[in-house]
Amino acid sequence: MTNVLILGYGNIGKHIYDELKTMNPYIYDPNIPQYNNYPKINIDIAFVCVPTDSQADGSCDTSIVEKTIKKCNAEIIVIKSAIPVGTAEYLEKKHKKRIVVSPEYYGTTQHSDNSPNFLILGGDIKDCVKVAQIYYTIKNGKFRIIYTTSKVAEIETIVTDSEVEALILECNLIKKHRPRYNIMLKDDKTYPYLKVTLQEDFPRIYVTRRQLRDGAKYYGPYADAGAMHATVKLLRSMFPLRNCRKMNTDRPCLQYHIKRCLAPCAGYVSREDYGKMIKAVCMLLDGRTSELERELKLQMQQAAENYAFEEAARVRDQLQAVIRINEQQKAVTSGGDLDIVGLAKDSSGTCLQIFFVRGGKLIGRDNFFLQNDDDSDQEILTAFIKQYYNEASFVPREILLPVLPAADELIVLEEWLTARAGRKVEFLQPRRGTKRELLHLAVENAAKLLEERLRKGQVSLKTEEQAAEELQKALQLPNALERIDCFDISHTQGTETVASMVVFRNGKPCKKDYRRYKIESTEGKPDDFKSMQEVVYRRYKDYEELPSLVIIDGGKGQLSSALEVIRGLGLHELPVIGLAKREEEIFTEGSSESILLDRDSASLHLIQRIRDEAHRFAITYHRKLRSKRNLVSVLDHIEGIGTKRRQALWKRFQSLDAMKAASVEELAEVEGMNYPTAQRIYDFFRLDLPEKREVLK
Repeated sequence: MTNVLILGYGNIGKHIYDELKTMNPYIYDPNIPQYNNYPKINIDIAFVCVPTDSQADGSCDTSIVEKTIKKCNAEIIVIKSAIPVGTAEYLEKKHKKRIVVSPEYYGTTQHSDNSPNFLILGGDIKDCVKVAQIYYTIKNGKFRIIYTTSKVAEIETIVTDSEVEALILECNLIKKHRPRYNIMLKDDKTYPYLKVTLQEDFPRIYVTRRQLRDGAKYYGPYADAGAMHATVKLLRSMFPLRNCRKMNTDRPCLQYHIKRCLAPCAGYVSREDYGKMIKAVCMLLDGRTSELERELKLQMQQAAENYAFEEAARVRDQLQAVIRINEQQKAVTSGGDLDIVGLAKDSSGTCLQIFFVRGGKLIGRDNFFLQNDDDSDQEILTAFIKQYYNEASFVPREILLPVLPAADELIVLEEWLTARAGRKVEFLQPRRGTKRELLHLAVENAAKLLEERLRKGQVSLKTEEQAAEELQKALQLPNALERIDCFDISHTQGTETVASMVVFRNGKPCKKDYRRYKIESTEGKPDDFKSMQEVVYRRYKDYEELPSLVIIDGGKGQLSSALEVIRGLGLHELPVIGLAKREEEIFTEGSSESILLDRDSASLHLIQRIRDEAHRFAITYHRKLRSKRNLVSVLDHIEGIGTKRRQALWKRFQSLDAMKAASVEELAEVEGMNYPTAQRIYDFFRLDLPEKREVLK
């Protein structure tokens, strides 16, 4: 029998009592005479249902919650009151209590007959399960439980003056905090943009991944970086734009002489003429090719009439390039700018595909992959619109969607984007015609991307635990792979040799068990076999816990070297395999034949992930040591030279050659220097090369 206590018998407390009355819960409320005696028994689970009054700034007063928790001696405390983010974590540490967060208005109760039959429980999963058992018992299993962390279950409110302000605030907070559990843009991809520096007298065009409010014009984002760089290359071949930062120079650089720049830095072109070229570039990037053609034809005719035949020829070449581009593009609408958003789902996840149509032509696309949640298509699309267009550099007049947002959301979103764009923006769900066909095309592309993603093995339908089980069966191992150790070696021609060991438990990385080793036995000479022997010896000579499987990054040679040591330590039952990178071959002890796993199998993806993680961990440590070594001054190896004296020496002499030429007296005159140390510096510079190498070790 579980003893349940309800702390606070207001509206929420009464509702909790009604739900749990079959369990005969105890009630404590100091403000109600019949319930003002705290029960003198061991309480298993206590529900905190005390009020948290709102304050003037929109925050809530949690002092009564803290007082209640401090008094409560239950094994698990469930907070039903609304508390700001971070409160539960703070109370857990301060009062050493086991706390689960379950705000009432997020759960079963809306104080109405149509309240959802589900409950959110945030906190330690074991405690959440114990609380959930109560509801499963009462509801006969017909009750949905959502498990999360305490931070997700906690709520912090900010009061705004209007719905549009609330929407903008939501978008800004999402952009600022990048919430882990947010539905959209979880992967935090940063796509490149093309930046035209219109704020400069002679604008440049280059690639950037940061959007700033600096007066420049941004085009993108580009999902295909290769296509974007090809666009930049094409633009620079068509238009002689400056690509350097230097201005006001005496003579132009090589780019001018090979006719790739008009040399505005040397004053060879006027601001007006250069501006015409930048205008043409922007028109091309905007997709206004027909208008650009007319503009270039006019410029060519004017140049020819003024007998500026070289200028006319240059404009002619630009015109021909624009015509070729225009011919390659397919006109998809009668005109105008619009975005088309397609959505597709399958068992591997959700894909959103967005097509960009500018001037009636399809000029690019972007895509986003999401994990499957229980959200509807309408909810996903609404969340996407908020987050995507909050950062978009351009908002078109029309946005085509397969499902429109809810009516109230639709009005707010259109009002918000209209204010952002400075003109009317509409959301449409086309039922017929060209726009309907385009929307169908976007949906088909999203579905195809999901299919290709799954086929290429970029995502697996199996969980980490299932992948570990599959690997166990593939290797014919008797025990479950609860722990996997993987070793890798990294060095540069034998210098700074290091080893890494990464640990995966039930198919998931366990970073607290990661270890890195500085190899001593092979320093100065590249010997991966001996290095591997050293690291496995150091790992297993005094082991606290043995793994279920050991993976050696390498082929037969590395595997044999590791096995020699492991078996020599008496670990005859420990499974050890080698993984060769070339064909992803798996080598096992005593077998001349390698094992090749299915390319699309979850087991191969798991073992590749483990190997790649070991490589990453090793090379990161190696690079750290190498950088540290490269940053060391030769002066650091001389006794008596610290940071301050080294800086003083460099300030006085500016170079090692000057230090070497200096006398002992001159060295001793340096600020902070004494005569014995000056003598040691003088003697060091006069050592033979072998003697210097010995000192520098």
